Amino acid sequence: MKPFKSFLSKELENFIVYRKGLGYSVKHIRNPLLIFDRYILCLPDSSIIWQPTCYLKFRNEIKHEPSTVNTTLYAVRCFFEYLRRKQNHLNNPLKDIPCLPQHAFIPFVFSLQQVEQLLEVVCCRIRHKQRIFLKDLSEYLVILLLARCGLRINEPLRLKMEDYRPDEKTIYIEKTKFKKDRLIPIPMLVAEQIDNYLSSRSTLIENDINPYLFIGGEQKRLKDHRIRLIFHEAVSHIGISRTRQIIGNTIFGKPTPHCLRHSFAVNTLKLAIARKQSPQNVLPVLATYLGHVEYRHTMKYLKVVDAESGVRLLNFAGTQREEA
Repeated sequence: MKPFKSFLSKELENFIVYRKGLGYSVKHIRNPLLIFDRYILCLPDSSIIWQPTCYLKFRNEIKHEPSTVNTTLYAVRCFFEYLRRKQNHLNNPLKDIPCLPQHAFIPFVFSLQQVEQLLEVVCCRIRHKQRIFLKDLSEYLVILLLARCGLRINEPLRLKMEDYRPDEKTIYIEKTKFKKDRLIPIPMLVAEQIDNYLSSRSTLIENDINPYLFIGGEQKRLKDHRIRLIFHEAVSHIGISRTRQIIGNTIFGKPTPHCLRHSFAVNTLKLAIARKQSPQNVLPVLATYLGHVEYRHTMKYLKVVDAESGVRLLNFAGTQREEA
């Protein structure tokens, strides 16, 4: 963990401890504050940090996208609010510093056919040597849950043995994003594959005391980077090579494991519309399944109706840029 080095280092560390004590995750606030800390070190006169004009310059010098700039400003604004409450300084210099307008984001969406192709590639890479069979199978099942249930990547990786309930065909997901728990049903075919995996595991491992549902080694769980590597190899194998592009004020995302979650939501909505169901009726149910605090977060999936629409939108935006 990188330390703070400016004259505010002690206060910055105290602020992080304070946030943690309130129950906030500090994982995503330390990096923005490190950017601020480095900026202070480069200032010829550190006293200007109390002046709002300092942060107009700071905002312009952050060489990142608007979303990252705004996240950084938010973290620094919270830090100065903390100082103000401690009465170390009466005013928050970022109080009136506006955020930058952010790019619209269109995620990559896999079609139903592409999802099937990707899962087939990952399944075919399972090796049948006893030493590595369960690890390969675990990796496949994690990606299967991302695709079939719209889980976030860390959710299946953190599942314990007791979180899967074979009699109910459900999985219990505890305290992930938004500190929310949820119990969700999983498709019957997915449950059957997990049952087969557990049967093989009980046969191949004597005195199995690994607490994790999907194993990456003795007493260990699978790692995030391993799933990402397998995912990107499979994406390349099925011929998808789209890169991340910024066209105008819109970002068109590249394929990532999280795109399987986007694709699950979009394809679920598409199938519901095909069955003449109202998206407004489906969205609250889908939001609960995905673990969103409010279903307005789920409404972002209405931006792209399906994978084909996303491709057409990207092609149109690219054509407009060339003509300009």
